[in-house]
Amino acid sequence: MPLAGRRDGPLMLRGGKPLSRGSRIAVAVAVGVALGCVCAFLYPNGLFFRPSASALQWTHQVDSTACESSRRVTNLKSQVSSLERENVELRRQINELSMKLQIAGQGKNETLYKPGPFGAVKALRTNPTVIPDNSVNPRLAKILEEVAVKKELIVALANTNVREMLEVWFSNIKRVGIPNYLVVALDDNIESLCRSKGVPVYRRDPDEGIDNIAKTGGNHAVSGLKFRVLREFLQLGYSILLSDIDIIFLRNPFDHLYRDSDVESMSDGHNNMTAYGFNDVFDEPSMGWARYAHTMRIWVYNSGFFYIRPTVPSIELLDRVAGRLSREPKSWDQAVFNEELFFPSHPGYEGLHASRRTMDFYLLMNSKVLFKTVRKDAGLKKLKPVIVHLNYHPNKLERMKAVIEFYVNGKQDALDHFPDGSE
Repeated sequence: MPLAGRRDGPLMLRGGKPLSRGSRIAVAVAVGVALGCVCAFLYPNGLFFRPSASALQWTHQVDSTACESSRRVTNLKSQVSSLERENVELRRQINELSMKLQIAGQGKNETLYKPGPFGAVKALRTNPTVIPDNSVNPRLAKILEEVAVKKELIVALANTNVREMLEVWFSNIKRVGIPNYLVVALDDNIESLCRSKGVPVYRRDPDEGIDNIAKTGGNHAVSGLKFRVLREFLQLGYSILLSDIDIIFLRNPFDHLYRDSDVESMSDGHNNMTAYGFNDVFDEPSMGWARYAHTMRIWVYNSGFFYIRPTVPSIELLDRVAGRLSREPKSWDQAVFNEELFFPSHPGYEGLHASRRTMDFYLLMNSKVLFKTVRKDAGLKKLKPVIVHLNYHPNKLERMKAVIEFYVNGKQDALDHFPDGSE
């Protein structure tokens, strides 16, 4: 009797005929294999896989590394900033070393730089400064650190013989408001005076060779000492505006310097030709057609007021002048100063390779310009110079006071009663 509600199983043919047992087994195996493949694909480590301890540790390490990376990024940014600052300083040093290399290569058969187009080539005008060496004079180095402004200062040497003029000298510096100046006292009297007046002062350590001249020497003898004294200032890396005592300061001279040469000096010249140079034609009629010979002339630099930078040529200049003055005691320091600056190399002599600039003779004025020209010209009398150097006249103190009356106190006839020269 057939069972009520009997249904055909899934393994049946469409026609209702059941599959054979072998066919059903084959289908079951196929389905099993397919499911295994799917599981293997979806769960490569198995359905009941448990992560190993090393895997968990690796995950923890990833999280830690992320935190460390953040800190490292911050540190790296700080290092980059520091390196950028160092790079700026290195570029500055490279530029300075390049200048030194070019100087060292001059005169050798080396092509260090390729010249530019016509009209664009310019030689070095400003030599690099020396490396400061405070071990040369630690006491002076400490004083200069307190007194100098931008590594520059006015320096004057003085002994008791010029005490009155010295007081006029530093009083006018104070009035103008120049902070960076220093008196090198050559005796106890001047040192005491400066300290009592609040004037920056430096007293050298005892030196028999200098002290004998310093205490008893006249103007020219004392003037010659400055070339030995100034050397230490340059070795310490300072630019010096050397000043004699017979100078009146009316404005700050540091506002009127170019600073592009080893030596920048006032001139003893009294007009454009004598101060800045001219072509002087020498006439020798006996030579006939070739009677005219062209010569170059310039009036000397004044060794009582010049700006000198701390360079190798500058120090060599001081050494040359000081050496000659010690070997030639009767020579005049200003003459030697100019000979060493201007004489070229020639057989038996190697000239100094120092760059130089002549100061404006109306601004940095000598007393010949003032008394022969300026005081007699209504237009030039209105010009206020930076300094006036009473170098051409012997009655210095009296004329210094008259210059103050004229330019500072406005007394228009203060200069009138003086002769042009020294008569």
